[in-house]
Amino acid sequence: MKQPSASPPAWDQLASWIAVVETASVSAAARRLGLSQAGVSQHVRQLEVRLACELLDRSTRPAHPTASGRRLYDHALELLQRAREMDEGVRSLSRSARSAVRLGCVDSFAATLGPQLVRGLFGRVQRLQLLSGLMPDLYQRFAERQLDLLIGTQDPGAAPGIDTLPLLTERYVVVLPPGQALPTPRTLQALGASLPFLGYSTRSLIGGQIDAYLRRHDPALERRYEFDATDPLLSLVAAGLGFGLTTPLCLWQSRHHAQAVQIVPLSAFRRNGAPYPLLERRFWLASRSGELGGLAAETATLVRVAVRDLRRQLLPTLKLEASALSANAESRRHAG
Repeated sequence: MKQPSASPPAWDQLASWIAVVETASVSAAARRLGLSQAGVSQHVRQLEVRLACELLDRSTRPAHPTASGRRLYDHALELLQRAREMDEGVRSLSRSARSAVRLGCVDSFAATLGPQLVRGLFGRVQRLQLLSGLMPDLYQRFAERQLDLLIGTQDPGAAPGIDTLPLLTERYVVVLPPGQALPTPRTLQALGASLPFLGYSTRSLIGGQIDAYLRRHDPALERRYEFDATDPLLSLVAAGLGFGLTTPLCLWQSRHHAQAVQIVPLSAFRRNGAPYPLLERRFWLASRSGELGGLAAETATLVRVAVRDLRRQLLPTLKLEASALSANAESRRHAG
């Protein structure tokens, strides 16, 4: 016989050999495995060539395993058992990872859409940890693998190994004291001449986005007051102490104050004869490619359903335009 091969035998060859030994018949082994008799015989011959020894004593009828064949049978049983344990171990790890999911989202999302999302995830995950906060902190946690899913307004862009799904878009609105007349000319700067502008802290993405927008479109508007949360901002607006820019989700998060202020779309203000450009906040779902199976897509679907349900209550209550809040169509993007 030729020299034995340095590579290990194929799994299907070992499975055929185990079946031959246990059934004491090539034909019976073929029936067990759903193969042809010729196919099983070929596997046995391939093993004999590879191992450079005879596995069957063909001088007897029926043929019996040789000592080498018995040794191969013992090793093959152990190898295939370990292979099954490997498969099950990997699958169980995947199930375990899915059973305990850490989800991060910004505060306004957690307070408005979070409850319906959590209800929807019941039965899909065994344990859910929901963390909320400022987007830069959440993104850092996601980058350090302290979060499995991230819902936020910072698009991960071309980060390698990250999948993103668009969830929803909301348009910024102007909040004014009740009964406040719009200025002439109808610009934010003119409004700021009689009312202080109340902004979000630029430590947050929402504050940074508003600040960048004003620098482009109304750079002369004085910005002296900053807040980390919507509640104090709206309470001061309701008291007639200023005006600000915010979003539908932030308004709904603080709706006990929101119903005491005047809400005006940005398009009601004009500059150089044209309405102010739209300012929008987009939410994304970020997950790591190949992890959590279809859970990311299921989560995105649940969010979109929650947005549609929330619109039916939020829009008429706050008297917002239909375009103020909308769910995005599903479109997966793989980054990197």
